[in-house]
Amino acid sequence: MTDSAETNRDGTFRSGFVCFVGRPNTGKSTLTNALVGDKVAITSNRPQTTRHTIRGIVNRPDAQLILVDTPGLHKPRTLLGQRLNDLVRETYSEVDVIGVCIPADEAIGPGDRRIIDEIMATTPRTRKVGIVTKIDRVSPDKVAERLMELSTIMGPDAEVVPCSAKSGKQLDVLGDVLVSLCEEGPAFYPDGELTDEPEQVLMAEFIREAALEGIRDELPHSLAVVIEEVIPRDDSDLVDVHAILFVERDSQKGIIIGRKGARLKEVGTTARAQIERLLGTRIYLDLHVKVAKDWQRDPKQLGRLGF
Repeated sequence: MTDSAETNRDGTFRSGFVCFVGRPNTGKSTLTNALVGDKVAITSNRPQTTRHTIRGIVNRPDAQLILVDTPGLHKPRTLLGQRLNDLVRETYSEVDVIGVCIPADEAIGPGDRRIIDEIMATTPRTRKVGIVTKIDRVSPDKVAERLMELSTIMGPDAEVVPCSAKSGKQLDVLGDVLVSLCEEGPAFYPDGELTDEPEQVLMAEFIREAALEGIRDELPHSLAVVIEEVIPRDDSDLVDVHAILFVERDSQKGIIIGRKGARLKEVGTTARAQIERLLGTRIYLDLHVKVAKDWQRDPKQLGRLGF
């Protein structure tokens, strides 16, 4: 427990692992960042942006929540897709609380129902909360409608909370509900830590996020980033970061690089600012784009790329 830890009304300090699950693009990463209060997960309006289980740490006087942001569950079309789904299922079987994320601006469909049914069947003893996200996008009537739907599907015992990560509305309520569902226990991480992700993983994710901005639909699934080297310079406070962006086809390589390298330069500028903030020092970011043909379907290449 941290030195500054206070207690809940019942005299306890609570801690636990909370997993957010749902279809791709239901606001899980944005919600994780909002609750943590800083950027630990990359976000995009593209489905399946998240490819790792990112752990964000919420430090409160009365509790510590470890938020596990997972890839969206989906019908896999590749070996990568299968491995991402396996990662989600492995994660939600091991946490203390599962938060099912449903966006307020979309009807609850067969994909949502399938995910909820699977969670209910495979983790009957795990505490659950239904989370209606993106409530800033719709009217109060539509939010109420979605809450009723979700409550009916999840059953009378499940708590259901509406919130907006973008506006911050109801985030404090969601935090209180998540804490109430956790058991009494010590803090797992020192006060002030926001994530346990290795710096190189976060650097690669920031580069991938920058590369995903404003590109065509088929490319997000074909893009992977590997940090080759991180080398501090002896004669200055500058750090050299060398990274490779892998795509599956030559045509995709052209999209990433852009006309006369303009697109790749833009990616580097955006990612460099994020990485400098992460490392707390100036960096020189060296980016190269390579083709790894059909890597999403090749077990050996998936292994080399960290999947």
